Amino acid sequence: MKTKLSTMTTACVISTLLITLSPTTLFAQDSKSIPPAVNEYQTVTIGIQQWMSKNLNVGTFRNGEPIPEAKTKMQWEAAYKNEEAAWSYYNNDSANGKKYGRLYNWYAVNDPRGLAIKGWHVPTDKEWETLITTLGGKGVAFSKMKSPTGFGALSGGERYYKDAGFYKKGTIGFWWSSTKNDKWNAWYRALHFGYSQVGRDNGGMNTGFSVRLVKGEQ
Repeated sequence: MKTKLSTMTTACVISTLLITLSPTTLFAQDSKSIPPAVNEYQTVTIGIQQWMSKNLNVGTFRNGEPIPEAKTKMQWEAAYKNEEAAWSYYNNDSANGKKYGRLYNWYAVNDPRGLAIKGWHVPTDKEWETLITTLGGKGVAFSKMKSPTGFGALSGGERYYKDAGFYKKGTIGFWWSSTKNDKWNAWYRALHFGYSQVGRDNGGMNTGFSVRLVKGEQ
């Protein structure tokens, strides 16, 4: 799978930081690697990092194998019991996937088959901190992260670990990091749109959160 970056199409200055947005076309080596609908992304350069400007919306691993979709509570809980990858659309509605991407458990993030496409990876907790620091710190980063000409954060909600229910769409956006906290929890970032806040916490690996990719092999 090869990556081709086209010319820059959008540029904006946020404070003293130059953020650029450019379309990126990702060509799979075979038809199974990436569904045609997600072959094109836009990227945003923030400081020294290059990020995808939309949440991940893929149903296959890097090697082309399918990531299991868990629609029911039983399926979602079984994935946790077996420590296996799973994803779902918010409320099992594919229309939510088009806007917000898919919700993945942390076992999908950590699967050795690779959730991220070639040349990209799920950011570490430290890389998230670099992004927020570059944008001025958590006290001011919120408005810049939700800017549609910047990071483009949306409040895609979550699939909650306790009951496998769907919550917080339109209120909070959650994004996994690739960094574990302990055997059952991993670090994530959250943007609370009601309070204009950027938060950091660790959550159960069977929670369904959005995923955003950053450039570079890990």
